[in-house]
Amino acid sequence: MIGKLTGTLLEKNPPEVLLDCHGVGYEVYVPMSTFYNLPALGERVSLLTQFIVREDAQLLYGFATAPERQAFRELIKISGVGPRTALSVLSGMGVTDLAQAVTLQEAGRLVKVPGIGKKTAERLLLELKGKLGADMGAAGGGAMHSDAQADILQALLALGYNDKEAAAALKALPADVGVSDGIKLALKALAR
Repeated sequence: MIGKLTGTLLEKNPPEVLLDCHGVGYEVYVPMSTFYNLPALGERVSLLTQFIVREDAQLLYGFATAPERQAFRELIKISGVGPRTALSVLSGMGVTDLAQAVTLQEAGRLVKVPGIGKKTAERLLLELKGKLGADMGAAGGGAMHSDAQADILQALLALGYNDKEAAAALKALPADVGVSDGIKLALKALAR
């Protein structure tokens, strides 16, 4: 119904902002990724929106980018995931991180988001597979991981390296490396 709002930013109270559009003030809930990129109060801003009608409320959710809004729409289609949970997921991790977690089926990354337990994380991964993960290269600008690279990444995470360290080691590897050779090369790179 309401797909986009452009107006003057009047208030910022995370996760809510007040947007004045020609004399009408819209309360819009935004993920923290959008919130951090908002201009100063009094500046003009455009937000893509998703209008949610519930029995007891009519709510607007705003997003800085189309991939954010699309991820939100995919999340709220999942049984047991409402708009607040979807907003929490997008606040806890960016669209690129979410797509990567879906592609690599990493429930551990989703469990770090407040309000997401192990069962919900597994359901999210199952339901989003093929919907978000396939777009990872386009949305994040990163290359798709092959099965070998996914296995190498899982091995590094299991050995206790964090996401950033493992991803950096993975980038340094040749594209056609095998799993065992890749793990050895990655460990050598991380030992430096």
